Amino acid sequence: MPLRLFVALALPEELIQQLSAIAMGVPGARWIRPENYHLTLRFIGEVQNWQAEEVDEALAGIRARPFSLSLHGLGTFEKQGRIQSIHVCAERNDALSHLQNKVETAMQRVGLQPERKRFTPHVTLARSDAVAPAKLIEYVQRHNLFRAEPVMVERFVLFSSLLGKECATYVPEVEYELAA
Repeated sequence: MPLRLFVALALPEELIQQLSAIAMGVPGARWIRPENYHLTLRFIGEVQNWQAEEVDEALAGIRARPFSLSLHGLGTFEKQGRIQSIHVCAERNDALSHLQNKVETAMQRVGLQPERKRFTPHVTLARSDAVAPAKLIEYVQRHNLFRAEPVMVERFVLFSSLLGKECATYVPEVEYELAA
């Protein structure tokens, strides 16, 4: 049975609480459950069990240092001129980019196709494909001054994603420590 995998940064509880406090107020938006908040480093998709083992081995070989992560401001992603999602922006820094590049390189070494999308660090708050654009823009403007205290990132995680009728459930499969 194939596994649906992605590599991400899990978020500490205090940050999850801050994000969930602003995740409301747009009727029709599909809000992400707080326990599913994460910052994706690399979406892998469906793989067979033997491939998942290779992914795990490749990720276990990554060496990177802990770093500080800052979230501030809101943004949207569009597809074909329609706003698809609302997210909190993560500040790009050298350490975050370095880790994401190492993850991408490791995934290509195990035979996955290169990621086509440019890495844009963010935490998705809601899917919004059925909401009037004016309501989404108003929400983003109302919360655009959001700023969380920086948090230390000391690990990254291989998650599996179980699709459900209402929403997906993300299960942490393996944690990989970052070492100084």
